[in-house]
Formats: sequence, C-alpha cells, structure tokens
Amino acid sequence: MIIHPTAEVSEAAKIGEGTRIWHQAQVREGAAIGRNCIVGKGVYVDSAVIIGDNVKVQNGAQLYHGVTLEDGVFIGPLACLTNDRFPRAITPDGDLKAAVDWEVGPIVVRRGASIGAGAIVLPGVTIGRFALVAAGAVVTTSVPDHGLVMGVPARLVGYACACGRRLEHNEGTWRCPHCGEAL
Repeated sequence: MIIHPTAEVSEAAKIGEGTRIWHQAQVREGAAIGRNCIVGKGVYVDSAVIIGDNVKVQNGAQLYHGVTLEDGVFIGPLACLTNDRFPRAITPDGDLKAAVDWEVGPIVVRRGASIGAGAIVLPGVTIGRFALVAAGAVVTTSVPDHGLVMGVPARLVGYACACGRRLEHNEGTWRCPHCGEAL
C-alpha cells in the first residue's frame, strides 16, 4: 500500500493491500477501498463509500456517501457521483440542514463499468456490468449491463463490450468488432 504524504486518509478507513492513494486525495472515515486500487490526485472519497478491488479512480473525481463501486470499475477524471436528489443548504424554516434532514440516495456501479471524464451520476442509479458512461454525460436513470450512454441527460445509444469497444448490431446479435465477443 502506498499513501502519498499529502493525502488525508482517515485512520477509520479500510485500505486494501497494493492500493495506491496519490497527492491530496481525501478518504473519509468508514470508507472501504479494496486491493490493488488507484486513487488519483485530488480524489474525494466520502464516509462509508465502498470500493471493490482493482478499481481506478482518476484525478479530481468525487465519490459521495452512498456510492458503491464493484470490482474493476473505472471512474474518469472529474467525474462526480452525488448522493442528494433534493439538495438544499437550509430547511424550509431557514435553519442550516443537518444530517437528519436529508436522505442518502445510493449509487451502485457494477463490475467492470466505466464512467467517463466529467460525467455526473445522480443518486438512485445503478450502472450495469461493463456499461460505459460517456465523458460529460449526466446520468439520471439506471444503465443496463453493457449499456453505452451519452448526453445530457444520458440516453442509451448502444452497447459496449467488456474490452471497452462499442458493439455492432448484426442479424440479431451484438458483436465486438475488436475482440469478437457477442452478447
């Protein structure tokens, strides 16, 4: 395990063997990061976030309370996985909101999925296995396994192979032109 001296990692976080946490990253209490992960420069991992094994979280990404990343997930630079569908700083009475005044909206990113640079994922969403969220997309609804989504709001535009390439549809089968795998 490597933790850069400028990273702030809570003693109450669990960090797996072989994981590398780089410059100015912050990992809060109760977070759990698996084995052989890379947490890039300036990444924020909120309390109780769960990260599986072999996950890459690129520079500046933000993972808020309620996020679960399964094994082999890729989070691109500056991606933001949120947790509050109805954000407000104050209550209707004008008091500063406290933790009891809001409900965590979970996000689950399934095995092998990738979230592109600058994408935003709203709470209550599941990103399917080996799905691909394009850079800059705003994901407001769940994405199926191997789904390829892009745009604002993100829309399903096709399917992605486990190797990361876009699948082609031919005679009722989705097939990868690169590795030949079919869905």
